[in-house]
Amino acid sequence: MRDAVICAAVRTPVGKRGGGLSGVHAADLSATVLRVLVERTGLDPAVVDDVFWGCVSQVGEQTSNIGRVAALAAGWPETVPGTTIDRQCGSSQQAVAFAAATVISGQADVVVAGGVESMSRVPMGSSAGDGSAGRPLGPQYLARYGGVAPNQGVGAEMIAARWGLSRAELDEFALGSHERAAKAQADGAFDTQLVPVHTPEGAVVTADEGIRTGGTLEALGALKTPFQADGVISAGNASQISDGSAALLVTTSERARELGLTPVVRVHTTVVAGDDPVIMLTAPISATRKVLDRSGLALADIGVFEVNEAFAPVPLAWRREIGAAAEAVNPLGGAIALGHPLGASGARIMTTLVHHMQATGTRYGLQTMCEGGGMANATILELLDR
Repeated sequence: MRDAVICAAVRTPVGKRGGGLSGVHAADLSATVLRVLVERTGLDPAVVDDVFWGCVSQVGEQTSNIGRVAALAAGWPETVPGTTIDRQCGSSQQAVAFAAATVISGQADVVVAGGVESMSRVPMGSSAGDGSAGRPLGPQYLARYGGVAPNQGVGAEMIAARWGLSRAELDEFALGSHERAAKAQADGAFDTQLVPVHTPEGAVVTADEGIRTGGTLEALGALKTPFQADGVISAGNASQISDGSAALLVTTSERARELGLTPVVRVHTTVVAGDDPVIMLTAPISATRKVLDRSGLALADIGVFEVNEAFAPVPLAWRREIGAAAEAVNPLGGAIALGHPLGASGARIMTTLVHHMQATGTRYGLQTMCEGGGMANATILELLDR
C-alpha cells in the first residue's frame, strides 16, 4: 500500500514587514527554498512530478501561478510543472495534504509542497480590489449572513467574548509565545530548518526577525484595540505581518528508497473542516476532533501540537475545548512571535513541527490552523524510525 512521507523540510527566516526580506520578490524567496531543498537531499529536480505552492494574495508580484514561476526561478527543468493553492492562511498546509493524497493515489511519485507570502510587497487584502466591504463575496453570500462582511479581528474579539478570555490572559499568552521562540532561537532549535536568504541589497538574512524579548503586561496593555473600542485584541496579541517561504519534499517510502532519500515523518492523517465564517476562527476545534477521529488516535497519543497563533484567543479557546496540555502546544513559539506570512505559514509551521519531532523523538505531532471563510486544516504526522 502506498504511503506519503516527508523527506526534507526547509524554510526561510520569517521577516517582519519592511524588514530584511522586504526587498526580495516572492518568486525569489520561493526559489531559495526550492534550491536548498534539492541541495540538502541530493535530489535531481527533474524527478519532481509537481510543485504545489500556497499563496493567499495572488495579485501583482504573486500572480501568474507563482508555484510554476518559483520552480523556473529556481532553475529547475522546464518539465517540472507547478500550481498555486489558496485556502487562505492554511494554503501551504493544504498543499502538503494535496501532495500526500497525490502520491498515495499514484498520480505522482514526488511532489514538492510549500508556499510563500511577501506581505511587505503585496499587502494583505490586495486581491480584494478597491477594498469595498463585501466586494469579493457577492450579494447572495452577504444576504445569507445579514450583510456582514467577515473580519478576522472582529472574529477574534467574538472568540474572546464567547470563551471569556480577558485581555490579561491574551497578553500573557503573547508574552509566552515570544519567550518560547526566543529560547528556541537561542538554543539553536531552528538552525537545521532555516535557509539563509541573500537579498538584492547584498545582505544575508539568517534569523527570524519578529521575536521580541523584555515585553511586559503593562506595555502590551497600553496598545490600542483596533477592532473594538472596548476590546481585547491588539497588535501585541495578534500574529505579525510577515514575509517568508517554506518547502517540503513529499514522496512514498518505496520511491524514497529508490532515490536514496531518508523519510523523516509519515503523513498519517489529513482533514479539513468548515465552521461559522463570521466568527471565522473556530474551525481548528472541529478539525482537531475530526482528524483524531479519522486517525484512530487519542489525544494522549499526540506529543506536540502546533496551533497557529493568528490571534491569541484561537489557541486558547482551542486548548479549553480540546484539553491539550499547555506545555505541548506551540513549544517553540508561534505566529505572535515568529510571524504569519499567510501563504507560507502552513509549510513554515509544518517544517518547524517536523524538525521538532525529529529532535525530541516525538512519535505523533498534530498541526491545525484557522483560515478565512471559517475553515481549518488539521494534519497528524508520525515520526519514522531512522
